[in-house]
Amino acid sequence: MTRRIHVIGIGAGDPDHVTAQAVTALNDTQVFFAMDKGAQKDDLVALRREICRRFIREPGYRFVALPDPPRAKDGDYRQAVADWHAARARMWADAITAELGPDGVGAFLAWGDPSLYDSTLRILETVAGQVDIDYDVIPGVTAIQALTARHRIPLNDVGEPVLITTGRQLREHGLAGSAVVMLDADCSFLTCPASTRIWWGAYLGTPHEILMSGTVGEIGDEIARLRADARARHGWIMDTYLLRSAH
Repeated sequence: MTRRIHVIGIGAGDPDHVTAQAVTALNDTQVFFAMDKGAQKDDLVALRREICRRFIREPGYRFVALPDPPRAKDGDYRQAVADWHAARARMWADAITAELGPDGVGAFLAWGDPSLYDSTLRILETVAGQVDIDYDVIPGVTAIQALTARHRIPLNDVGEPVLITTGRQLREHGLAGSAVVMLDADCSFLTCPASTRIWWGAYLGTPHEILMSGTVGEIGDEIARLRADARARHGWIMDTYLLRSAH
């Protein structure tokens, strides 16, 4: 028989983001696999446990914590990510084999949506070549949706496309039109013209949520300061922002 894995999007931080489809998958799961990223990021595992307590109707499920392999900080970025994913895949394959019976059901709870800027699906594709598993994907509320909803704005300008990119790409290629920027530890918006509009959010959907909007010239430095202070206070930060060039 084949082990089954659910990859469940759990939203941007608010348990109310969890969909009815996700609740069904939660109640179908016996073992939840969670990456342990150290004491500073215990909040991320705690939220996953809270979601299970809130929505699972019967006891008996359990969590298996997996220590997150280190990722090289120097050298070629793409190779470092590839090596990190390969190490995760080996660990996941071993854990699934050890913790799930031949017909068991496991799950990974993905922050936001597992199909958007998340490595879970790429890693599971590798795992599927090592262990006999079948997996499905339950979409979740993305940080982008949470950001635009909290700022009460549409994602796009009238008749215009939107780019979803990273801080690294923004620094290398600049901004043209509108862009959502994710995975930016360097406040790359500060490289944009002062007239660029920015809508920024951190810890979206959580009690620690921070929102700011304005132009890069008006609030860019303040966002950078708030971001550094929040990261130092909590030990981690998840943030994203929408940029729009001045017309």
